[in-house]
Amino acid sequence: MNLKSNNRKRLVVWIALVTLFLMALISIMQGGSKYIGKSYLERDGFQGEIGTFIENLSVTILNPIDLEVEKERITVTEAEIEEHRTRYGTLAEQIGSIDEQYAGRIEDAKAGKSEKLKTALIKERDTKIDDIRKNFEDDAHVEKKIRAEKEEILTRFWNERERNLNQQMELPFAYSLKDIETGETFTSGDINAPASYEKNFNAQEGYLKAESDRVSKNDIYQLDGLAYDEETYYFLGNSYTAKVNPTRKFEGTIILPKSALSEGLLGRDIQRFERTKIGMYVLWGLGILSLVALCTVFRFKREWVMNSQFVSSYNRLKMDIKIALLILSLLGVYVLLELIPGRFSWFFFQTSPENCIILVGLFVVLGFFLWTTVFQLVLLVERLKIEGTLEEDIRSSYSMKFSKELQEMFLNRTIGVQMFLLLIGFFLSGLGLFGVMVAPGLLLIYIPLALFVGFPLLYIFVRRTAYLNRIIQATEAMAQGRLHKAIEVEGESPLADHAKNLNNLREGVRISMSEQAKSERLKTELITNVSHDLRTPLTSIITYTDLLKNEELAAEERAKYVDILDKKSQRLKTLIEDLFEVSKMASGNMELNKQRVDLTQLLQQALAEHAEEISNTGLDFRTGLPDTALISYVDGKRWWRVLDNLIVNAVKYTLPGTRVYITLRKVGDDAEFVIKNITKYELGESVNELFERFKRADTARSTDGSGLGLAIAQSIVDMHNGTMKIEMDGDLFKVTVTVLAS
Repeated sequence: MNLKSNNRKRLVVWIALVTLFLMALISIMQGGSKYIGKSYLERDGFQGEIGTFIENLSVTILNPIDLEVEKERITVTEAEIEEHRTRYGTLAEQIGSIDEQYAGRIEDAKAGKSEKLKTALIKERDTKIDDIRKNFEDDAHVEKKIRAEKEEILTRFWNERERNLNQQMELPFAYSLKDIETGETFTSGDINAPASYEKNFNAQEGYLKAESDRVSKNDIYQLDGLAYDEETYYFLGNSYTAKVNPTRKFEGTIILPKSALSEGLLGRDIQRFERTKIGMYVLWGLGILSLVALCTVFRFKREWVMNSQFVSSYNRLKMDIKIALLILSLLGVYVLLELIPGRFSWFFFQTSPENCIILVGLFVVLGFFLWTTVFQLVLLVERLKIEGTLEEDIRSSYSMKFSKELQEMFLNRTIGVQMFLLLIGFFLSGLGLFGVMVAPGLLLIYIPLALFVGFPLLYIFVRRTAYLNRIIQATEAMAQGRLHKAIEVEGESPLADHAKNLNNLREGVRISMSEQAKSERLKTELITNVSHDLRTPLTSIITYTDLLKNEELAAEERAKYVDILDKKSQRLKTLIEDLFEVSKMASGNMELNKQRVDLTQLLQQALAEHAEEISNTGLDFRTGLPDTALISYVDGKRWWRVLDNLIVNAVKYTLPGTRVYITLRKVGDDAEFVIKNITKYELGESVNELFERFKRADTARSTDGSGLGLAIAQSIVDMHNGTMKIEMDGDLFKVTVTVLAS
């Protein structure tokens, strides 16, 4: 145990030393030329800043372009005049538009009795109309306005350009420069102060050639902060180029005072540069010491890896997974070695706790990737030493299995080719080429996704497709009548379940076809019945609505028609509400509000509600109710609907002149409600069809029922965990409803 612990510690130290050495090596390769033997003023970046300063000094101070002269060069073409004139339409269209804009506001001013506002609006409107008329009458008027717009654009452009150039002249140079032809002198700062940098311009060393600013097309419409575009550039004149002034030659001196090296922004930059250089020297020194230690005290030993607790787990992995992990490790080392040296330089340039934490974190992650790389390479070498292992690893790899499954995938060529091409196309377009081409940095994300997500999913997909093709072949054999061989069931996948179902299909074909025929018939009846029941009252509503449009209609007839409309509307409302309620129950969205309810009292209330209707039918209702309360834990409102639907059903479909028997009693732990009657329509032999939606005993559908009564009652009873049973004996119709009593 102590030996393993000691090996782990030595391996950690070795990885840390390797990490430090690699960081130093990459750092010196990337930044050695920037820091070794150089001061801040000797670095290439500073020389570039001097060149930028001289260039910007030339175009902004020594030889600037005259804005007023540029304004004089602006041209206005006839096409621009015509475009400006008709930009918003013809003369009539523009005047009409102005009138329309002010008409409402003037009317509001009149309504508010504000004479001053009305007068001001009228004057403003007339002024704009006069200006529009002048646009169509006088080219000079339009040209003047266009020229003013162009001058304003040009002024904004030059001011913005000069501001940007001045911002680039940040170094605190002092200078004294004289034009050798005109003698004009330009000075700034103390030219006699002690200098850390000095550049002279004269006949021997060369004059300072101050060239005029050259404005390109891109400068016009790409200047930061201005929304100039191709159209604006054309508006200034498609061939517009600033008039270039003759080059002026200057003699004199430009210096960088020594005082500037310790003050202001430049002083801070120099301090950061020196601090960064010292830090880089320290890093490189540590890298050299690490290399010495790696070659002497901490020479690598394979036992550090072979005694690891992860060896056995890693060796059980398939060869494909090992290769993927090795690629990921190497990629992580490469990316981090590119990233860390720059972050190390930035750490010395701007020290902060956040940068320190980030740097330490990157160092640890790099060490981890180095450890995984070394770990895998050692185990790979050791395994290759064993004869025959490479061949065995290849045979048992996912790639070989994938190849075999790929062959079986194309047993059915059409499906295999289509699905394979679809998968590859989606994989490449969704996760691959486009993302990497747009942002190469996504390679670090793309490769792990491809190795650990894309390829495993592809393997599973191909394997499943191959199995599916075998199932399809077996199914085709069953369709041809060869039912002697069952489909092979492999594993516990959905396809295996499908194979089991297909094996059972041989015994259930007849039942399935019968149920399908019944389903089609009921669906056709449902559509027919819904259409009929909704169309009938709707047709009446339309008809009597048209009749009511007759203004000569008598009051008595109008009242009669309104009464019919009311009845038909209520009929349509009932149908729609019943339909929605059945749909709601079927979807399981209805909630019950259960409470203790006296079923005896609830049945008495339901019968009392229909007492007048029962009396009008001439039916003889015989009731048998318990003398005491029969309590059940139900939703009173929903259970009342059950009783109401069954009573209404009896009233509508009982043979006139016969009796209806209603009983309520307690049977065991249940409350039992029974209603019996003699039907006036032939019901047929199928009891279950009476529970179907829109099913009526009245096949001619001459009654007002929706056909949903029994379906709704059945759904409510089911929600209460009760039972509802229909029995028929000839024309005798009996419904028995039971629910748990309290």
